[in-house]
Amino acid sequence: MSALNPRPIIWSIAGLDTAGGAGLSADQRAADALGVHLCPVAAALTAQHSQGVVAISPVDSAFLQAQLQALAQDLPPRAIKTGLLGSVQAIEQVAHWVDHWRTRTPAGTDPHRQLALIVDPVLGASSGGAAFSNDAIVQAYRQWLLPRATVLTPNRAEARRLLGLRASHDGATDDLPQTARDLQALGPRSVVITGGDGPSLQDASSTPYCLDWMLTPHAQGWLSAPRVDTPHTHGTGCTFASGIAAAWALGHVEADAIVLANMLTRHALLHGHAAGSGAGPVMAQAGFAAGPAQGGATLPWLGLGEEVPWRLTQTAPLFQPFTPPADGLYGILADGSQIEAALQAGLRCVQLRHKARQGLEAHLSQSLRSAQQAGAQLFINDHWQAALAPALHDDAVSDMPQGMRLGIHLGQEDLTALTPADRDTLLAAGRHVMLGLSSHSLWELARAAGCGASYIACGPIQPTTTKDMPWLPQGLDNLSWWIRHSPAPVVAIGGLLNAQDVAHVATCRPAAVCVVRGLGQTLNQMQAQVPALQKAAGPCATLSASESNAVAPPFTPTSLPSFSPLLPHPVLPPA
Repeated sequence: MSALNPRPIIWSIAGLDTAGGAGLSADQRAADALGVHLCPVAAALTAQHSQGVVAISPVDSAFLQAQLQALAQDLPPRAIKTGLLGSVQAIEQVAHWVDHWRTRTPAGTDPHRQLALIVDPVLGASSGGAAFSNDAIVQAYRQWLLPRATVLTPNRAEARRLLGLRASHDGATDDLPQTARDLQALGPRSVVITGGDGPSLQDASSTPYCLDWMLTPHAQGWLSAPRVDTPHTHGTGCTFASGIAAAWALGHVEADAIVLANMLTRHALLHGHAAGSGAGPVMAQAGFAAGPAQGGATLPWLGLGEEVPWRLTQTAPLFQPFTPPADGLYGILADGSQIEAALQAGLRCVQLRHKARQGLEAHLSQSLRSAQQAGAQLFINDHWQAALAPALHDDAVSDMPQGMRLGIHLGQEDLTALTPADRDTLLAAGRHVMLGLSSHSLWELARAAGCGASYIACGPIQPTTTKDMPWLPQGLDNLSWWIRHSPAPVVAIGGLLNAQDVAHVATCRPAAVCVVRGLGQTLNQMQAQVPALQKAAGPCATLSASESNAVAPPFTPTSLPSFSPLLPHPVLPPA
């Protein structure tokens, strides 16, 4: 670890669990798994074992203040995570220290970026026993912590209690989006209601899925993952909230931090162990982000709007599969004549990216004819309704030669703008077409996975001027992470202008490398450029669709400090 690049510091102000399962013990394991430095601050002492809490004693207010004052002199935090606080006085002290650090926010910048507050409202022990809270403590949460919270992470019962309702783990899942909005109205910038204490949703294969509802400035929706069947769940909520705090301290925005924390917590559940006669502790470990093939957690799926992820609705593939091109190249062209020239130059996977409506029909018709003649894969960008019409209704196109396959490509803005009727149309067309989806962040990757995309584009790999976007370059480290975690083939896109760029990216072995401006615009230019690009893309050409997310080279996070274990780097600047 370099002195110029120290580990981010987070404070956990929480309870001491004598059983070693929850509270500060779980927080420490989560912080270690993400490579941040945790300062454990005891707000309450408990006497408990694996079957319940025998007694609880809030730490004296003066001594809690002394702990925080000592840390402030030497170890300022990037984030504060709260767990069991135990008293109204402790809640007020946390609010005071949040205000203290946020007064140092530079003008015009985000106070939450100066200091994040992750609130895990521990209002009772899942194992039962001595009471953790009363009405005064709940009211103090509402008055002092919720208005300052960056992320609030209640379970279903805690969410209801914070709203003044009867605490319950039962009830329909459908009410959670409104519950989250009601909580957000009390002040938190983001809310995620965890579903571990709620009913499972079964997919068509009868696999039980756990559903969390996520509401953040960047993304909202059902975050789903297979439920872990284990009796050892002690410390689950603490691990999740601490994972969010640690990921935030590393620079990830809330939505991405929640995705990482979800993976961390499920991996910790898989590695829980017995300790005593009751529920044993969950065990957060650094390997949670290594990828499923290396024993890490699988990526959760994110739904669209208030719908569960499409992949939970049926067992069969939602869309036609994508076949990685034999030469490893995916050409993106602006009009029908360029599509025709690219196919004549030897490409067999192309995309028509014609942004204007004017002349679209002519360019689409020319592109379809050229792709049919070449037996190529053709994707239509954005104009999905126009693309689906010939795929579903034109006999000439439906009778296309073997090898000619049609797909549509959507950006995430287009995806989230679909109406319910649009979604029904798109899903009904899935048996005819492929679906490619863009992704720039972890939550967009999770959403593309949940939609059952035929391929997922990762970008921008390098800085690009093709379009104005807020995203930081992914680089080879994030591209490699995408490949290891995506359930669909990954194509690399953005800023790849020449054979050297393509060769650089091909070492990660994506399913294909997308080239836009580097192809040229005329047939002569393409015939001169394409052979070198194909040679550079050689490592991609050895992949099949089933292999593309399983054979990436060892993951080396070159854009992160060495202490950050196998994590992607943040994709949005800390503005």
